[in-house]
Amino acid sequence: MSSPAIRTRGLTRTFRLKTGPVPALRGLDLTVDRGEILGFLGRNGAGKTTTVRMLATLLPPTGGEAEVAGLDLLGDPAGVRRRIGYVAQSGGLDPTCTVREELTTQGRLHRLPRSVVRQRTGELARELDLLDLLDRPTAALSGGQRRRAEIALGLVNRPEVLFLDEPTTGLDPRSRAELWDLVRRIRSAHGATVFLTTHYLDEADALADRIVVVDEGAVVAEGTPADLKTRYAGGPSATLQDAFLAITGRRASDAPVTL
Repeated sequence: MSSPAIRTRGLTRTFRLKTGPVPALRGLDLTVDRGEILGFLGRNGAGKTTTVRMLATLLPPTGGEAEVAGLDLLGDPAGVRRRIGYVAQSGGLDPTCTVREELTTQGRLHRLPRSVVRQRTGELARELDLLDLLDRPTAALSGGQRRRAEIALGLVNRPEVLFLDEPTTGLDPRSRAELWDLVRRIRSAHGATVFLTTHYLDEADALADRIVVVDEGAVVAEGTPADLKTRYAGGPSATLQDAFLAITGRRASDAPVTL
């Protein structure tokens, strides 16, 4: 039996500020199955981006343990980086480079042979509808085109786990819908596990196989969208927003609820 795509136990992160310690995560216990699209939800400041940055090896945990793509996060961070893709909330394209140049650079950073980089660039351009944009400077891309290019960068190394941090923020409704289809295709075509953070609850409802809600740095509820709506909002015909508001309105001292 294969190990989960992600598993954390007691994961903590405390920021040391001049005013004193500020805990961002308070013992996060989380399991994500391989091939799952997980929606990771929480209010502003709940610990979502901190969690993603730690699991992507960009921020060291203060305590606890974690495995990502079958590797120990603290013991083998370089190995974890080889097996994941990460698309940050703020993006990361160089406006002076073309899409092709960005994909080539990303492939070389992963130490892929040039022939493999060329092959992956062509494959991703076809899959993500970037063929006509490969030689266009990224500064000239629309919001939706730019996000597709950023996701392509995260897929160059064919990751087992893809982290998408607020991937559709600022996009128009059509571009958001196109990104939803893209996320589904990524899972279908590549078998990747997708770890998705979003403030759009309709997005989580449409995409996620399972949802984890965090509040004040800890898991307070998890389950399928239908489970959460039934448990917290009266039935599957309710909105996920109603369930989310009911969940995050609970006292922080309440025990987590698993559905």
